[in-house]
Amino acid sequence: MPRDTAPGEALLKDIFGFDAFRPGQGEIVDAVARGENVLAIMPTGGGKSLCFQLPALMRQGITVVISPLIALMRDQVRGLREAGVAAGALTSGNSQEETDAVWDMLHDGSLKLLYLAPERLASSNTQHMLSQAGVSLIAVDEAHCVSQWGHDFRPDYLRIGALRQALDVPLAAFTATADQETQGEIVNRLFGGELPQTFLRGFDRPNIHLAFQPKDSPRKQILNFAEARRGRSGIVYCGTRARTESLAKALGDEGHNACFYHGGMEAESRRRVEERFATEDGLIVVATVAFGMGVDKPDIRWVAHADLPKSIEAYYQEIGRAGRDGAPAETLTLYGPDDIRLRRSQIDEGLAPADRRDADHGRLNALLGLAEAQGCRRQVLLGYFGEASEGCGNCDLCDTPPELFDGTEAVRKALSAALRTDESYGAGHLIDILLGNETDKVRARGHENLPTFAVGKDLTKGQWQAVFRQMMGHDLMRPDAERHGALVMTDRALPILKGEEQINLRRDVVRKAAERRPAVKMLVNEEDMPMMSALKAKRRALAEAARAPAYVIFPDRTLIEMAEKRPETLDEMARISGVGAKKLERYGAAFLEVITGAREELHPMRRKLAGSESGQLYDALMEAQVRLARGEDGTGKYLSCTNATLAKIAKHRPNSLSSLENVSGMDSQKAERFGQAFLDVLHEAP
Repeated sequence: MPRDTAPGEALLKDIFGFDAFRPGQGEIVDAVARGENVLAIMPTGGGKSLCFQLPALMRQGITVVISPLIALMRDQVRGLREAGVAAGALTSGNSQEETDAVWDMLHDGSLKLLYLAPERLASSNTQHMLSQAGVSLIAVDEAHCVSQWGHDFRPDYLRIGALRQALDVPLAAFTATADQETQGEIVNRLFGGELPQTFLRGFDRPNIHLAFQPKDSPRKQILNFAEARRGRSGIVYCGTRARTESLAKALGDEGHNACFYHGGMEAESRRRVEERFATEDGLIVVATVAFGMGVDKPDIRWVAHADLPKSIEAYYQEIGRAGRDGAPAETLTLYGPDDIRLRRSQIDEGLAPADRRDADHGRLNALLGLAEAQGCRRQVLLGYFGEASEGCGNCDLCDTPPELFDGTEAVRKALSAALRTDESYGAGHLIDILLGNETDKVRARGHENLPTFAVGKDLTKGQWQAVFRQMMGHDLMRPDAERHGALVMTDRALPILKGEEQINLRRDVVRKAAERRPAVKMLVNEEDMPMMSALKAKRRALAEAARAPAYVIFPDRTLIEMAEKRPETLDEMARISGVGAKKLERYGAAFLEVITGAREELHPMRRKLAGSESGQLYDALMEAQVRLARGEDGTGKYLSCTNATLAKIAKHRPNSLSSLENVSGMDSQKAERFGQAFLDVLHEAP
């Protein structure tokens, strides 16, 4: 008899093509499906969307999904429809035909998931429509957008709590980026202060390689990084709009397929870039952080930061856009003293209250600590989010442990130079003093007579620059906006200055970019690369024909498994992760032909059973029928059942001759000829 399967697990396989939940998903799905209020904090790429999409199919009524970006909503709706799910979005980017289709599904009761932008909640028409639509669940994606002090704040997210109360339905909120403070804001603003069932599913993304480099010809560093990953989809984040345009041009000049994206572009131009990024393989988008929040493209293979992000949360969210399919992905973050000055001044010159500015400095300190880490970066990153971990083996410092030296004396010399010049100068002037360079500026201020003049000749200018950068990274000195960026000592530096504490620094030696290029992570082994290329070519052709993003056909992770396991039949293809029933029916034979070089011809009824126990039963029933088509002795009148009848028997497994005879397409004559043989096949099945 067939094994009992929970409804969620059956839908997981049939609709989404996955044999099992990712760690932590199952509990969240169960809680949301039961109708509990839920707050789930999961790593980007950890499968958040499945945690509300699957319960939506398990529950009666409509699930409303509040999501911040039109591009994200359109991608998810497209993917759901490919899997056979009735989903739609009402957005300003809809065509009239798309909007009409959503309203038709609303009216006939077939719609299961309705995606809305938060801004749409301001409309009284929307409120009225939702009150009449039979909504049974609200799902909130990117729930941290409710935080008024967050960098992704969306004012209309504040309307969601009132909507939950008005509809009197459960709410499930999802985010990958929420410290304790932001979690509190989510609970208060979305759940009215009532504590939801909370799931904290870890922040580790072990498939992402972490790397930082001090800036040294940053344009060349980015070009070098992209060249080593030519043909792979990537994002380069820049601190200014102008830099996105110039760096995109530089990448284009090197032959890369690259474009830029920032908030100053016309809306139509931005939409065009979003559409290209969704549909084109290997496109590089050079962007400000305006691009990518909630990006649902699973096969972004790398993310680079040409400038230091604003905070450790921003960094974590932005690198999290790589490798959402679980396949290897890489990151590179460049940083330098100018970045640190800029970020400090943005905080100090902002309009936030003093306690908020202190908290923002703390978040920046955490990011700088990650940049200047002296051991495994993943340990430092996860430690900030309250998680302990072992050395990861998948970051630049695990690849090549840094050489450390006792930097106490150098730091004390630098602090002394700053204090003896009344903390009124930047690193350049202080380094001239330490090196004994009698510049016009040094002589004009009489600084050649200071006790610290020329005491730092044991280090080069480049080494002193590295010392000052690391001092700012350890928050021993900060640029003061009121003193035009002059370096000022912090309280954390006092114990070192007084000789009460020591400090180790990294021995950063400036190397040529070509010498420091990190090894490129391969998606598959060398022997599987030709097959992977052929599968990607087939995917690209199908995607272009369907005018859909390549990953909507199959994500990289699924193609990797195909290339490694080389399925030879549709049954084996159905066991590949990500190959659900609809996609197997639609694309299975085409990809199987690439792998085997031959097309497997299966009757459509058999194809629908591929990968299931029913498919194997169908084959056994067909063998029994062929054997008995002319009776036991081979001389009787020819009889056969239709493919549809055999499929019904395989699926429903009648356990007696009378129940077998009641199957559509059977009759007493066929039951007499095949009945006992069919029952023997069914009884012998596991």
